[in-house]
Amino acid sequence: MGSIRSQRLALLVVGAFGQNQEALQFVRAKVESQWGKVALVSPIFNFDQTSYYCSTMGADLKKQFWALKTLIDKGELPKIKHLTNNWEAEYADKNNSEQVVRPVNIDPGYITEAKLVLATTKDRDHRLYLADGIFGEVTLHFQRQQWQASRWTYPDYQTAEYHHFFSDCRKFLREQYQDETVE
Repeated sequence: MGSIRSQRLALLVVGAFGQNQEALQFVRAKVESQWGKVALVSPIFNFDQTSYYCSTMGADLKKQFWALKTLIDKGELPKIKHLTNNWEAEYADKNNSEQVVRPVNIDPGYITEAKLVLATTKDRDHRLYLADGIFGEVTLHFQRQQWQASRWTYPDYQTAEYHHFFSDCRKFLREQYQDETVE
């Protein structure tokens, strides 16, 4: 029988996409208000790898990620997903439009040294139930010094640009772990 060990904290990463900079600024303000200082900010990426969201979000979508300075308990991910879903609804209520039903999409997750896990409300064969209607998906895993996709990995998460940002996040996380051992 394996012994149960305490788990290391993880790096909270929140991604958001929408049609305009205002939506991304709204999410960043919410993220900072809830969890404090942002440690890393990705460039603003064109979200054009799929047309899946066009019917509810429109075209010419932009996506950005924020990694938080304060590490989190991985067990908090369901609560975080519920909170970000509430932010999506709040932003939609403020920015009501007939053309754009969902003006922002927010994807929280966490990075460990081995993987990127995203929270979702949708159950699929490759997702594990976490709690409170939320599932977790290992979207990328880190192997042979690089991020690896799986057959279900979303197309945008397969891009080199995202992998570069997530590598910066992983490096930051490892530095945080080293700082723990020094103290």
